[in-house]
Amino acid sequence: MMKQVNILFKKELLDAYRDKRSVMAGLYYAFGAPIVMCLLFSILLQQMASPEALKITISGAERAPNLVQYLDSVDISHSDEADTKPIHLEIDDAYQQDMATGRSATVVIVADKSDSKLIKSVRRLETALLRYNSEVAGLRLVARGIDPGLMRALDVQTQDQATPDAKGGLFLGIVTLSIIIAVFYSAMNLGIDTSAGERERNSLALLLSHPLSSMQIVLAKVAAIATFSVLGLALVLIVSKFAYAMVAWEQLGFSITLDQRFMVVSLIIGIPIALMSASMLIFVSFMAKSFKEAQSYVTMVLMVPVGLSMMTSYDIATETIQWLPIAAQQYAMIELIKGNALPLAPLAVASASTLALFGLFTYLSSRMLKSEKVVFGL
Repeated sequence: MMKQVNILFKKELLDAYRDKRSVMAGLYYAFGAPIVMCLLFSILLQQMASPEALKITISGAERAPNLVQYLDSVDISHSDEADTKPIHLEIDDAYQQDMATGRSATVVIVADKSDSKLIKSVRRLETALLRYNSEVAGLRLVARGIDPGLMRALDVQTQDQATPDAKGGLFLGIVTLSIIIAVFYSAMNLGIDTSAGERERNSLALLLSHPLSSMQIVLAKVAAIATFSVLGLALVLIVSKFAYAMVAWEQLGFSITLDQRFMVVSLIIGIPIALMSASMLIFVSFMAKSFKEAQSYVTMVLMVPVGLSMMTSYDIATETIQWLPIAAQQYAMIELIKGNALPLAPLAVASASTLALFGLFTYLSSRMLKSEKVVFGL
């Protein structure tokens, strides 16, 4: 049985290799995704490290020169140019008198806080004003011979024990998300072509005319598709190792390092996912009546693993989903980058579940190949 599966596996690999467009379409994501993510991270980190100057309209600036000077020091300035944000800071007429007598001086921020593009700038202005308020309040207490420290009932100090690699948080989730998705997208076109595509070309019926069982055919196709998934995983790991090393993570006080241990372990834990992905692609494609219909079904079904991976990336219900396939493997990758121990129990349970799904999809696909409706797309 294995000899026939091996021969059929080589035939499937050769057919897939000849279809250059499907292969390149699959590997394009593995090669391009890390580079695109690297560029986006670089732009984002640059913006976070040095926020751009905020230009607003200030009314009555002459009544609060110290406040205006403070805002200028944090890159918030008065302007009437075209790129000025629709944020209006109104300084009360009695500002100087209130400040001189030690009362609370009134400043009013006029802005549309429902504008999602504006809310970040409004919060930045509010934060700057709160800091200025704290500084002035401290100076008033000092002028009255009172220690400003009395205003702080608690002196909260945090001893951060996280390693530089563990501080990435959300960035680590997004990096591992792009790696996990590569397993599915690298062989998506190939999976549809070797099932629904072969049926449209009538080569599937010809294949079934040989002395081969439907299980042997499905196993050979799954092995060929999984091989390309693992190839895509290896490619995305190699490109990620060099691409993410060029991002200036140190600007935010952490680093993301994909070392050889991470790459080897990721490849190992990615194999069950590749097998499950390949068997699922074939099963879903056989359920469709045409190539285009299979593309639609596969796209919808892939939302499930992508959703699980995104929940892990954004740390949503991690305690629960870390035992599920895909989520557990990605969670293990994140812990590995952080330098922590692998969560062996969730990883073992999830890997066993992933292999069980591979067995289930393979069995169901072999059963479907015994139906003339499936073989001839009736």
